[in-house]
Amino acid sequence: MTKWEQTKHKLVSQQEAETIISSWKDNKEKVVFTNGCFDILHRGHVTYLAKAASLGTYLVVGVNADESVRRLNKAPERPINDQDSRAIIIASLQVVDLVVIFDEDTPKELIEHIKPSILVKGADYDSTVTDENDPKYIVGSKEIKALGGEVQTIALEEGYSTTGIIEKLR
Repeated sequence: MTKWEQTKHKLVSQQEAETIISSWKDNKEKVVFTNGCFDILHRGHVTYLAKAASLGTYLVVGVNADESVRRLNKAPERPINDQDSRAIIIASLQVVDLVVIFDEDTPKELIEHIKPSILVKGADYDSTVTDENDPKYIVGSKEIKALGGEVQTIALEEGYSTTGIIEKLR
């Protein structure tokens, strides 16, 4: 299989992800999940994903679909890159094992289906917050903890953000 085929092979549907992840977990592998828009890939994203991957055996990344990004009100021009472009860029990273595009506003449904061992978000969230209305609440954390899984945060790389890049370009 060529490198290009290997990269494309990482792009899977939710149903395909469930099957693959189930087999990994049957082998007692730790599956890490995180999600984001990943609109313009930058050092902060790469550092974050590499640290997340280091927490387990496999890293699965949920990428917000275009309409989902628009509903998040990031900015009128967002996303800059379409969902297929963002997903293939994330899939091209060596630390990433699977990429799933999700249409919902949050990855809750995806998390409930794939049941990762470890749920990870940036440190702008708080793994101890239980109020689902709190902006620091990690979506899916209640469900993962109920399954005996872990919820962790990773420090963000200061000075790196897609919004900052867009502002700099202006």
